[in-house]
Amino acid sequence: MRLDDLRRSKNVEDRRASGSGRMSVGRGKGGILTFIIVLVGAYYGVDLTGLMGGGQESYQQSSSLNSSEEAKLEELSSKVLASTEDIWSAYFKQNGLSYKDPTLVLYRGATSTACGTGQSAMGPFYCPVDQKVYLDLSFYDDMRKKLRASGDFAFSYVIAHEVGHHVQNLLGITGKTQRAQMKATSKAEANQISVNVELQADCFAGVWGHQLAKANRLEQGDVEEAFNAAQAVGDDRLQQQSRGYVVPDSFTHGSSAQRLAWFRKGLSTGNPAVCNTFN
Repeated sequence: MRLDDLRRSKNVEDRRASGSGRMSVGRGKGGILTFIIVLVGAYYGVDLTGLMGGGQESYQQSSSLNSSEEAKLEELSSKVLASTEDIWSAYFKQNGLSYKDPTLVLYRGATSTACGTGQSAMGPFYCPVDQKVYLDLSFYDDMRKKLRASGDFAFSYVIAHEVGHHVQNLLGITGKTQRAQMKATSKAEANQISVNVELQADCFAGVWGHQLAKANRLEQGDVEEAFNAAQAVGDDRLQQQSRGYVVPDSFTHGSSAQRLAWFRKGLSTGNPAVCNTFN
């Protein structure tokens, strides 16, 4: 991506200096903690349950990123956030609405949020209560090593996806879907609503990508990176990796094919109106 001349967002809160970097996850009390991570991660962010494993283990910050790499990722994240601010502010203004910028919180290991304790094992996530996106930069390492989805644009797509949840929140979609889930008559029905929410955020990320492409900021291979990332976090792929089989009714984010299709839809049109995954 060509972002060198872009401004950096002022809405970045850096908590990395206070990060614990270590968290115990296992059976007994740890098993309960794992369950909580799964639930919160499935609702707010990228579903990484397939990467958490089982049994008694210790979650530890094992990123191989050096200080220089972290600095570059911090700058990239800030500029990507700024680009989402400009793109979504313009869209909201065109439609007679006011866009409120979200805050990007950088942390290590674990941090407190208005939605509970956030942990790196959950992946990046958005909390609608405090309107903040939470990101441990070590996720870049996880994408490269565990998900096999690397590259700056792939990482940026993840940020744009979480900002997509913020857009849903501002438009009132989040509240409506939460109420619909509470009224759901089955777990499968509630899960399908969650899938629709996530696929719409993928589509919104595509809308962001369309504007970058329109501004000539994408380079050869960038789109393929994002496509690979969208597919890498599909529920079917993660379940196959962790369980060896797939249970569609338990999907909370959508299949690899669905995530790719909706990201492509937003990317090709640049129109948020086509992102109605609920219809």
